[in-house]
Amino acid sequence: MPAVPKLPSRAAEDYLKAVYKLQRSASPVSTTALADKLDRSAASVTNMVKSLADQGLLEHVPYHGVRLTDVGERSALGIIRRHRVIELYLIEKLGYTWDTVHTEAERMEHAASDDLVDRMAAALGDPAFDPHGAPIPTPDGRISELILHSLLDLGPGESGVVRQVADSDSGRLKRLADIGLRPGVRVTVRMAQSQDEPLALDVEGEPVLVEPDLVGMVSVEREEA
Repeated sequence: MPAVPKLPSRAAEDYLKAVYKLQRSASPVSTTALADKLDRSAASVTNMVKSLADQGLLEHVPYHGVRLTDVGERSALGIIRRHRVIELYLIEKLGYTWDTVHTEAERMEHAASDDLVDRMAAALGDPAFDPHGAPIPTPDGRISELILHSLLDLGPGESGVVRQVADSDSGRLKRLADIGLRPGVRVTVRMAQSQDEPLALDVEGEPVLVEPDLVGMVSVEREEA
C-alpha cells in the first residue's frame, strides 16, 4: 500500500475522520455540514479544507463541498482503526465500560502509533468490530460496512438483530446497556411507537420500553420474514 503522509495535527485527523463519516450519507460533503459536525466556524473550516487539499488529502468540488482523495480516505480509515481498536482494548484488557471508552479513545487515537494499535489488535485476536458494533478497518485500509436499518424502520411484529449503536453519548449508552440493547441481541417490535412515547420491544424475549431519545441510536440487521 502506498505510504500515507504523516498528518500535521490532531485537528487535521479530526477533519478527515469527519469527512469520511459524513460522505457515507452525502458526497461531496458541504463545508456547512463539516462545520456543524466539528463545531467549528466557517472560516476555520475553509482554512483547514484548503490546507488538506494542498496536501492531497481532500478534493474541493467548487460550489458543492469536499470529498476525500484515495490517500485521504486511507488516512481517515487509519484514524478510525486506531479509535475502534483502542476502545475495544480498553474494555477487554483494562476493564472500561462501553459508555466510558469513546472520550478516552478520542484522546489516545492521535498519539498511538499504527504499530502499537496493530499489537493491541493482535492481542485481541484481530477483531472485526468495536464494542459498539462498528466495523474495524484492516491495517491495509479495507472496511466491511453492513447494510443496516434504524430500529424505527421495524414495524409491529418485525424482528432484527442489533448490530451497531451510536457511541458519542455516554449517558445514553449506559441507559441502553441497562435495558440490554447491545450488539448481537435479537429484538422484536411489540407495537408501533406513538410520538414522544417509548417504543415497546422484546429484547431476547424480555419486554422492555425504549425511551424516544434512545431509539435513534440503535441500528439493526432486519430479519427476513
